[in-house]
Amino acid sequence: MAVEPMSLASQSEVMDTDDPKEEVSDYGDDVMVDGDDIIINGDELDQIFPPAKLDPPPTFLNGSKMQLDENDPIMLLRVFYQRLFPYKTYFQWLNYDTAPTKNFTNREFSFTLASDVYIRYNSFQDADELRKEINKLQPVKIDIGAIYTARPKDKKTIRPQAFQPVEKELVFDIDMTDYDEVRTCCSGGNICEKCWEFMTISIRIIDAALREDFGFSHLLWVYSGRRGVHCWVCDERARKLTNDSRKSIVQYLEVIKGGAQQAKKVKLPTILHPSLKRSLGILKEHFEGLVLNNQRVLDEPENWNKVLQIVPDHAIRETLDSKWQKSSRTNTAMLKWEDLKNEIGDGKGEVLVREIMFQYCYPRLDEKVTMQINHLLKSPFCVHPKTNRVCVPIDPARCKDFDPFKVPTLAQLNKEINEYNGGEKRIADYEKTSLKPYMKIFDDFVNGLMKESLQNKKNESAVSMEF
Repeated sequence: MAVEPMSLASQSEVMDTDDPKEEVSDYGDDVMVDGDDIIINGDELDQIFPPAKLDPPPTFLNGSKMQLDENDPIMLLRVFYQRLFPYKTYFQWLNYDTAPTKNFTNREFSFTLASDVYIRYNSFQDADELRKEINKLQPVKIDIGAIYTARPKDKKTIRPQAFQPVEKELVFDIDMTDYDEVRTCCSGGNICEKCWEFMTISIRIIDAALREDFGFSHLLWVYSGRRGVHCWVCDERARKLTNDSRKSIVQYLEVIKGGAQQAKKVKLPTILHPSLKRSLGILKEHFEGLVLNNQRVLDEPENWNKVLQIVPDHAIRETLDSKWQKSSRTNTAMLKWEDLKNEIGDGKGEVLVREIMFQYCYPRLDEKVTMQINHLLKSPFCVHPKTNRVCVPIDPARCKDFDPFKVPTLAQLNKEINEYNGGEKRIADYEKTSLKPYMKIFDDFVNGLMKESLQNKKNESAVSMEF
């Protein structure tokens, strides 16, 4: 059977992977195996994956410890799902209430299994049903989709016109690979402490814009587990945005435009919009340390010529290139940067300096992820299969302190549980591990949503009583 053609939006990378064959259509069939589709629904999964009796999670009786092979990711993932995944809080987040609503029951979940089977249009009644299915299937990746007019698992029994996406969080995906043309320390899926600062800048700028310019308040930032970050804007107003409205927000935030063959990709006005002015202030804090010192973009001709190509004046480009060739070993990056600013002068030259800073540091969004309401995005608290790191929340107020290399791995979490010695007091397993501070960020975020939901109910009740 032929696979349905992908929409324009679905051709972006819904899965955080380097393997292009894992890109999946937003309109594709429910299960795919090595590119061939098997048409089943969420409620038909038992025909392929019969319910299995689950062993209880490892116990620690009389001081005995169960040691798992740190090289066995399947067993480590099983322990993670049974003992550490925050099902209750996760349910409250996506449900926006304590009792099940359509926000959860009509929500699409997709699972990628270790066998390369990709299952779409799963839906669940509550947290317990979700927990049972996850523990049965042991997905290596979980994606979250839209809220539909009906339960996604009933998709095959509903007319296509009656099965439509109606809500989803406003989401943003920022991937380090989009910075390959400006970073020099790493490329592809690799990251280091030097280039991670690009993600810090992105969080600071996008978070400020969404809060101050659009008035959103419930923003959940999440580490992708390897080389990027995601943002979930969970305000009710954001969840109800149309595709056109989402596109407008992307266009508002978008500054860098143009393909790989275009040297100059930023065009700024002489007088900056307040949002751009605020962003420029953030860029100035990072530009010299990140771009000039850590990325060393003015140290070698191969890199400084990329900077000079942004300068429209051919004579200035030749003058600076010749000067730097002669003194490249004695001139520091800062001195070369001053050379460039002096050559282009004030006025339009000042605008050009800003444009270079924006082109090298400003956030690069995967616009297709944001614009389409039915686009899937990787779930918080799943585990990246290539790093085995948990996709943990990030506190945007302290994003400068976030270190992706300190995010716990499955092996580390298992070791911490085994080595925990806290006496007889019973505490949640995550409190025994380095996952604890990330869980607190998530708990605090969801508590804020629950308080707002409760207040809205009180307000609605008060209004109804007036009548």
